[in-house]
Amino acid sequence: MAPINSAPVDPNAPLQKKQVSYKNLLLGASLNLFEVSTLGQPFEVVKTQLAANRGQSLAEALKAVWGRGKVLGFYQGLIPWAWIEAATKGAVLLFTASEFEYHARVAGASPFVGGIVGGMGGGIAQAYTTMGFCTFMKTVEVTRHKSATNESTFKIAADIFKREGIAGINKGVNAVAVRQCTNWASRFGITRFAQESIIKSRYGDAPDAHLRATALDKALASIIGGALSCWNQPIEVIRVEMQSQVKAVGRPEKMTISAAAKWVYQENGIKGFYRGALPRIGLGMWQTLCMVALGDYFRDFFGTN
Repeated sequence: MAPINSAPVDPNAPLQKKQVSYKNLLLGASLNLFEVSTLGQPFEVVKTQLAANRGQSLAEALKAVWGRGKVLGFYQGLIPWAWIEAATKGAVLLFTASEFEYHARVAGASPFVGGIVGGMGGGIAQAYTTMGFCTFMKTVEVTRHKSATNESTFKIAADIFKREGIAGINKGVNAVAVRQCTNWASRFGITRFAQESIIKSRYGDAPDAHLRATALDKALASIIGGALSCWNQPIEVIRVEMQSQVKAVGRPEKMTISAAAKWVYQENGIKGFYRGALPRIGLGMWQTLCMVALGDYFRDFFGTN
């Protein structure tokens, strides 16, 4: 994602299409790489471990990840897949969400609804461009059986491509699209709603109230949006199950969204759909801190607002 613009939206301002700044895209890619290379990938790995091995406790998942390479175990899938994803997904989101939000506002939508529409369009575009195969390969790295020959991640990707083609390395992409669509619709929409609520409660209904919002107000709204957007954890568990390399007796060979949902429920009941929710919330908070707080700071520093 590009650095998230946490500036409140003035509902009375004339409609203008958001201009895409290439400096902001570069800044967003840099912040994404920092985010995923620090705490982002460990949260992602633990989340995937819990979602794929739903009988494990958090402590058991941490122990399993540690056993795959100690500290390096928490960075499985980072190079190159998480880096490719981090460097590209922001541009896709920013371009697409900007177009969808603008046309929604032109059609009469409020900033809240426009944010939801923009987030949905941007999230779907992310899934079907760069995130589908990157997410699949990251999940493969976390869930595959590690052999003594220690095959490279590139060889594994090439073998999957030879066997199953483009569809093989994009396995689970429809679930990724549903996750990204609902995730960004929630994050954009809830953040907009939280901003409007915070501004109204602190500064009233004055015409210039949106100009008085502080950095803390903006960060709080974004954190609320990031945390509450994790309501769709069931589709994330389904996505992991579709892409997982874990073998189990009776597990369907060809996983559709409905087949994966049925399998998760059969094996673990309703609670199975919420495995990995805690590290995912932690991931959302860390992403928000990097992309909002650091994003605002560096946009001011480099003059790219």
